[in-house]
Amino acid sequence: MEVGKKYTITETVTEAQLAKNVGSGCVEVFATPMMIALIEKTAAACVQEDLPQGDSTVGTAIQVSHVAATPAGMKVTATVEITAVEGRAITFAVKAEDEKGLIGEGVHQRVVIHVDRFNEKAQAKLS
Repeated sequence: MEVGKKYTITETVTEAQLAKNVGSGCVEVFATPMMIALIEKTAAACVQEDLPQGDSTVGTAIQVSHVAATPAGMKVTATVEITAVEGRAITFAVKAEDEKGLIGEGVHQRVVIHVDRFNEKAQAKLS
């Protein structure tokens, strides 16, 4: 994984992703949590192919603005760019755009984890 690597994913906004349907408001527009989920999905996909078998990443921080509303049926594209790699931490500049322009931007950080160890540690909380 290298600084400068970019990745994009485009999805069409569905009814299920609207704020009124995910509990983040009562309006019929692409919900902020769904924009964040798309950004995280894009960042995870950006680096997954560069990781050893059995490793993945988890999101540890995100700071984004959501500056424009997007109705169901419009396409939204998330674009991420790696801006720093420090040990296991990867930092991304992120943005989301619909067919009319910018809807959100910010910074996202992910950390490389060993999937089996991570899951075991999480499940240990149940005992």
